[in-house]
Amino acid sequence: MLELFRAFSLRCTQIEEAIRLGDDQRVTALDRHVEPLVEAILACRADNLLEVYMQLQFVSHLIARDADDSASVAEHTTVLSYLLERYFGTHAPDWRPSPQDVRIEPPAAYVPDTDNGQFLNAAILESLPDRVAVLTRDYRYLYSNPANSAHLNRKPMELIGRHVSEFIGEERFAQCAKQKLDACFAGEQIDYVYERPTEDAGPRQVRCRMSPLRDASGTVIGALLVMEDLGR
Repeated sequence: MLELFRAFSLRCTQIEEAIRLGDDQRVTALDRHVEPLVEAILACRADNLLEVYMQLQFVSHLIARDADDSASVAEHTTVLSYLLERYFGTHAPDWRPSPQDVRIEPPAAYVPDTDNGQFLNAAILESLPDRVAVLTRDYRYLYSNPANSAHLNRKPMELIGRHVSEFIGEERFAQCAKQKLDACFAGEQIDYVYERPTEDAGPRQVRCRMSPLRDASGTVIGALLVMEDLGR
């Protein structure tokens, strides 16, 4: 599935460049490949929770992209319903409470500096001022919140499937990031501070926290990264 996302991201980038250059013929030629890629992505059956999330986020991206086209939005919404049916079925418990004897369980205690079970809650991740990213075990972006995407000068969908070394450099990846990510994939909570160069002045300190993401069986399937700018 990641290969399909990478292909889709590449096509979108190529189309945007062709539009920028005013090359209408190339735009038309590239645009023919977009719909088959979308269909292939939606036809894939996810093998784990992260891939389910990727597909659902992808459909949300399509809905937002075509917001002015009611027919397209209706079509994408139908696909979204199909995916929800595919992965969660029709026999799941009704989310609506019974009118009699409704009891509300007290919330679990909040634990600072942990995800508290909300690591894939897009509404929470996207509202954070810190840079947030989810990486798969092969060091590729699965998710990037607006703050991190803006920092990398990319759109969130353009990052999906891209290797982290493309943005931090091969040397920094090999000397530092890979070792820490491998430790996180092994189940460790990682918390460290590094310096990043800036164009206007000296380096800025950034705190990076890595948390393992686990599936229902407890297997680590990725890492949640939260990067906080500490200033100079």
